[in-house]
Amino acid sequence: MNFIDTHRDRWHILGGEDGPPVSINADPYLLLDLMQWHAVRAQWPAGVPVGLKLANDADVEDIAADLPRFELIALHFPKWVDGRAYSQARLLRSRYRFAGEVRATGEVLVDMVPLLHRTGFDAALLRSDQSRDAAERALGFFPGFYQGDANDNRPLFAKPPGTAEALAHAPAKEFVNEGASI
Repeated sequence: MNFIDTHRDRWHILGGEDGPPVSINADPYLLLDLMQWHAVRAQWPAGVPVGLKLANDADVEDIAADLPRFELIALHFPKWVDGRAYSQARLLRSRYRFAGEVRATGEVLVDMVPLLHRTGFDAALLRSDQSRDAAERALGFFPGFYQGDANDNRPLFAKPPGTAEALAHAPAKEFVNEGASI
């Protein structure tokens, strides 16, 4: 799981209610909301990276046809108690096989990190009062789960023999963050 440093993130959000005009040449790593995407979608060149900010009340099915065009989908948690973005991430990974980055934004707390990982998120922008070190430790709290997750839908009993024993004796994982977003 990557933890995003906003000062080093290559993705840029357009500001304002409507945002300034989209300039692909000036900034190829734009993170657009759904309205902005629909405004530029027809003329967006193939091969130019684009990301989508998706509200947690948006239907993932509505963007399914455009998923191959996105490198990043940022799902928003307006409150830490609102878990609709978990379902969106799970749908993106399990049903639609989205292979790009799925990023958690908004009220993202350390306590949420294990479930974020299990539901298909691979990056998170933690709330400013949250510790990155604590978030990395939270990923190693549980070496295995009985239920399947976005990476492997099989429950523990359906996995190869010895998996449960290997997980029970596994040392805590070392999580290394790679990429420009660190």
